[in-house]
Amino acid sequence: MHGTILRVGPLKPSLEERLAETYGAERLPDDDEERTSFLARNADAVTAVVTSGRTGVDAGLMAALPNLGAIVHFGVGYDTTDVDRATELGIGVSNTPDVLTDCVADTAVGLLLDTMRGLSAADRFVRAGRWPDEGNVPLTRKVSGTDVGILGLGRIGSAIAHRLDAFGCRIAYHNRHRVADSPYRYAASPAELAAQVDVLIVAAAGGANTRHLVDRHVLEALRPDGFLINVARGSVVDETALVDLLQHGRLAGAGLDVFAHEPEVPEALLSMDNVVLLPHLASGTVETRAAMEELTLANLDSFLRTGDLSTPVVAPNPALRKDI
Repeated sequence: MHGTILRVGPLKPSLEERLAETYGAERLPDDDEERTSFLARNADAVTAVVTSGRTGVDAGLMAALPNLGAIVHFGVGYDTTDVDRATELGIGVSNTPDVLTDCVADTAVGLLLDTMRGLSAADRFVRAGRWPDEGNVPLTRKVSGTDVGILGLGRIGSAIAHRLDAFGCRIAYHNRHRVADSPYRYAASPAELAAQVDVLIVAAAGGANTRHLVDRHVLEALRPDGFLINVARGSVVDETALVDLLQHGRLAGAGLDVFAHEPEVPEALLSMDNVVLLPHLASGTVETRAAMEELTLANLDSFLRTGDLSTPVVAPNPALRKDI
C-alpha cells in the first residue's frame, strides 16, 4: 500500500487524470471548511503530494500531513514550497529540471527580440489600421551584437547564452559563484552586471534567497537605455520599482513572462508599448509539458517503489519520517 496520493492545486488536466486513474489521487479542496473536513478524514493516510511551482506546499500543510514523505512538483520551480521545513522533516522534494530548459531559453530569446525590436507593438499598430495614416513606426534597437547580462547561469541561463552566441552578443553573467570554465565574463554583483550590459536577462531560481535580487539599485544601474527580460520568477524583481522606472522613462523596455502576484499584472504595464507581457508560458509547448508530466510521474513512481526520487531537490530521509 502506498497510502493516499494528494493533488494540491491545479495541474495539467492529463496529469490530473492519470493521477486519479492510476493512483486514486484525491484533490485537496480549495474551500477552507471543505479542506479542514478532508484533512480530518484523510491526513494520516497521505504519503505523497503532487503539486506545481505555482501552488506548492507550505509548512502549515506539512504539519497537517504527519506521514508525508514526498512533495513532487510539476515544473522546475519550487519556491512556493517551504523547502527548509521539508528538509527538517525529512520530506523529499522533487522538480522537473532539464526537460523544459530549451523552451524556456527559446522564450527568453523571443522576448528579447520582441521587446528590443518592438514586434508586438508593431503588430498592434498594423491591426489598428494606423500604418496608412501614420506611416512607419519609430526605429527600434538592434539585437545582434548587444551586451547581454544573464543573472543565473544555470541550465536555463547557459542555454540562453548558447543561443545568443549565434547573435554575436557579448555575454556576461552573475552567479553566487563563478562557473568553472565558463567563456563568459563574470560580474561580482547583479548591479555590476546591470551596469555593463544593454539587456539584463533574469534566469535565477525563485525563493526567499532571491526575492528582489533585482531591486531598484540594480534596475537603475541598467540605465534608461537598458532592457529587462524575466523568465525566472516574479519575486526575483522588485516589481514596484520596475513599474516606476518604466513609467518615468528610466528603462527602455521590459519583456516579462512572470509577475509578482500571478495572474495579476500591474495595470500600468498594460498600456506600455515598450513592455511585452506573457502569461507565464515559457515551458508551454506540447512537447515540453508532456516531458514534464512523464518526469513528474517517474518521481512519484520511484518514491512509491523505493522511497527515493528521480530528480530530488531534497532527498527523502526515512529516518526523520514517521513510518508510512
